[in-house]
Amino acid sequence: MRLLVLFLFHVSLAGSQPTQSSQQAPGPPHPAGDQSSLGSGNLSFPWSRLRLPRYIIPLHYRLLLHPNLTSLSFTGSVQIQIDVQNNTNWVVLHSKGLQISKATILDQNLAHLSDQVLPVLHNPFHEQIGIFSPRVLSSGQKYFLYIEFGAELAEGFYGFYKSTYRTSAGETRTLASTHFEPTSARMAFPCFDEPSFKANFSIRIRRSPEYISLSNMPVVKTVQVNDELLEDRFDASVKMSTYLVAFVICDFKSVTATTSSGVQVSIYAAPEKWLQTRYALEVAVKMLDFYEEYFNIHYPLPKQDLIAIPDFQSGAMENWGLTTYRETSLLFDPLTSSISDELWVTMVIGHELAHQWFGNLVTMEWWNDIWLNEGFARYMEYISVEATYPNLKVEEYLLHTCFAAVGHDSLNSSRPISSPAESPTQIKQMFDTVSYDKGACVLHMLRHFLTDHVFQSGIVRYLRKYSYRNAHNQDLWDSLSNTCSEEDFILGKHCYSSNQATKNAYLFAGEHLDLTAMMNTWTLQKGIPLVTVTRKGPHLLLRQDRFLRTVLPSDPLWSTLQQGFLWHIPLTYKTDASNTIHRHLMTTQTDSIHIGEEVSWVKVNTDMTGYYVVHYEDGGWDKMAKLLLENHTALSYKDRTQLIHNAFQLVTAGHLPLNKALDLIGYLQLETHTVPLLQGLGYLEAFYRIIEKRNEFDLTRNLGMYILRFFRAVIDQQTWSDRGSVSERRLRSEVLSLACHLDDPPCLERARQSFKDWLQSNGTLNLPTDVAETVYSVGAQDDHSWASLLHTYNISLSAAQKNKILFALTCSRDTDKLQRLLDLGLEGKVIRSQDLSSLILMVARNPLGHHLAWNFVKKNWDTLVEKFQLGSFCIRNIIIGTTGQFSSPEDLTDVQLFFESIKEQASQLRATQVALDNVQKNVRWIQRNLETLRNWLNEQMK
Repeated sequence: MRLLVLFLFHVSLAGSQPTQSSQQAPGPPHPAGDQSSLGSGNLSFPWSRLRLPRYIIPLHYRLLLHPNLTSLSFTGSVQIQIDVQNNTNWVVLHSKGLQISKATILDQNLAHLSDQVLPVLHNPFHEQIGIFSPRVLSSGQKYFLYIEFGAELAEGFYGFYKSTYRTSAGETRTLASTHFEPTSARMAFPCFDEPSFKANFSIRIRRSPEYISLSNMPVVKTVQVNDELLEDRFDASVKMSTYLVAFVICDFKSVTATTSSGVQVSIYAAPEKWLQTRYALEVAVKMLDFYEEYFNIHYPLPKQDLIAIPDFQSGAMENWGLTTYRETSLLFDPLTSSISDELWVTMVIGHELAHQWFGNLVTMEWWNDIWLNEGFARYMEYISVEATYPNLKVEEYLLHTCFAAVGHDSLNSSRPISSPAESPTQIKQMFDTVSYDKGACVLHMLRHFLTDHVFQSGIVRYLRKYSYRNAHNQDLWDSLSNTCSEEDFILGKHCYSSNQATKNAYLFAGEHLDLTAMMNTWTLQKGIPLVTVTRKGPHLLLRQDRFLRTVLPSDPLWSTLQQGFLWHIPLTYKTDASNTIHRHLMTTQTDSIHIGEEVSWVKVNTDMTGYYVVHYEDGGWDKMAKLLLENHTALSYKDRTQLIHNAFQLVTAGHLPLNKALDLIGYLQLETHTVPLLQGLGYLEAFYRIIEKRNEFDLTRNLGMYILRFFRAVIDQQTWSDRGSVSERRLRSEVLSLACHLDDPPCLERARQSFKDWLQSNGTLNLPTDVAETVYSVGAQDDHSWASLLHTYNISLSAAQKNKILFALTCSRDTDKLQRLLDLGLEGKVIRSQDLSSLILMVARNPLGHHLAWNFVKKNWDTLVEKFQLGSFCIRNIIIGTTGQFSSPEDLTDVQLFFESIKEQASQLRATQVALDNVQKNVRWIQRNLETLRNWLNEQMK
């Protein structure tokens, strides 16, 4: 331990200690009371803050890297042109885990400022180095900082890391790839690793001839260094943030095509997966063409490469000109990829290519506004896929994105869209449901509120004005509210300010709108509003509260948690009296709307374009249930789905009795649209999955029998094929999977026969992709079949097929097999580490595995944090996912005790509080609703 402390406080002085020069300018003040004296002799680390000083601006990096894929290490050098804006002797920048062997500073004529190697001080806590120049760096001058460095290729998924894949002949091959967002460029080369330090990058990479190298820009020249070494020299990049720099050294193959504006698009994958790249190429070309037209701004680079990396933690990464993907997010195998896999690949490519404008061209000033990148890219997935692949019916999925956001945002542990984040762990946690899903849904609401045309022209303005720069929330609102001419705008003549709002802003329902004031209520405060609607004669009375699922209105805490919350809600509603969508802006706690005496029903939040939950008081829900039973097509499928969602959310929050929500979905036997059908079925399945993990055998059996009986007609309509529309195929996958899970005899019989045929064919028979996972899951129940599946998993070249088989393996009712899977995942050879977090969640879904998975997490916590890093979404998913099905006070105590035992880490994580909120919600749901459910089922089963 003592050695560790000494190591952390070491000072690496590359070269001798300089004498203090009379020319030395004072460094920035070291705050009084700061104890991090990371110095020795007469030098101590000059900077105490997490963020870098602003008085040195990087302009251009010239980076040379030489990775060695045999020794799994790399060496490199970087020359950074810097612009000095205050007299100083210090350059402070980021570096993490790099061995710095040399640092010098040169003037504009490339003459050395000092005849000795400069001392480099390290502050590992802040991942910073300080380089001391005996001669003052003068304000207004430019210099070159030159650093030589080296490191091992990282283990894990951040920085410059190693990845491997196995050929069908059993040979293991190595590649090196990068993932820098948010704060890991500093692991590959010393840099000013903050999004606002945009610069140009000229990159050179040395490699042996059997490999290729890729980076953000195309190679302009390859030179021979010696017999065994080539050097690829890449074109200089556009001005960009460090987290978007990327390079890969591999032996992959590619397919290439060109967009209508001449951008070269290539898809790279391991050589034997080359045939699975065709679909991604078609999508990427279509998407780039679409975005160039939609944003009315040319894609600024000559090429866009998309590459499938065998080891990859997230879904994909938007590095400018070289987007990197998990194999399941890019590769499509027609024989084993389902319609859901196809949609996923299309949406992920849509997301990453949207980032080439939103995020890369215009970047948030700091990570507190990461939603400006991620919320937009998530929303653009829907806009782009709807435009380019209308047959995929992507709009059917947007509701689920918003439902996911509501689920998170109705817990007290949620956060505002725009939240402070300083440390790398805090920054990593910003990549969550709030930034992505809530961000997208708030933008969806805004687009419908402003109209498509105004929204689109506003974001084009925003992108043009802030190209190659950084922006804040406020800049977006200003761009969307701005009504000056395009020329004025480009010239920077700002026409919008709050006192001009009345003149410039859009007229909405006869009211003048201050867009900033409105949007601040959605981005600067956490939570989601609940709009309670009561009919009183010709009037609709409205009240807004904060919607919470963790605290009941009868709790003493309720009023405290409601204080200070108020939203500007763009309400929409429809009545039976006309087809018009009525609009009303609600900016106060209570409000009323005149709708007329003759109206018999009102449905608020048309098509759920608004981000709020609606409660119909005083018999309003009975009216809705009656409408659905008598004439459900009077409402759109989105409205029907939203009613189902809102009703069950209100049950959890204590505003509606469970039997009312269950009665509401009684109409589903008449429903022919997939989305509301799956929404209702989804709630029944969720109840089943929680109850089957408790010792409630009769209730579990009764609920299972009720689901099978109620949805019998739908189940019997399904064919075991890949035929039909996207919606029909999606319904088939979900319905047959649940039917077999509920031990439906015809389902099991058909699945067992299909599995037997597949097994006997030695894997040469291709199962229909939409039902393959169900067939594998039913087949995985005996020892021989399970072992055969594990063998197929091991040798399969299709990432999509491997995913389906892994899920099936976790459906075993043998806990030894489940434990073996977890151990294989931890080992990381047969089951890759990248799949460990989803494997743990799959095991936790199994009634025999949910405590097994949780105990595994507790036992291996330190290893998991080491593998995935503390703030990562993998750790978040593991914490929230493994505890998400707990519903007993004993489980709650167990979770609390474990979080207490890792207090120092738990206190840095939002996920631990989310997990506790979830378990408390489940415990309360069971206490309040179990008997109601039991009685209701008994009534139905009579």
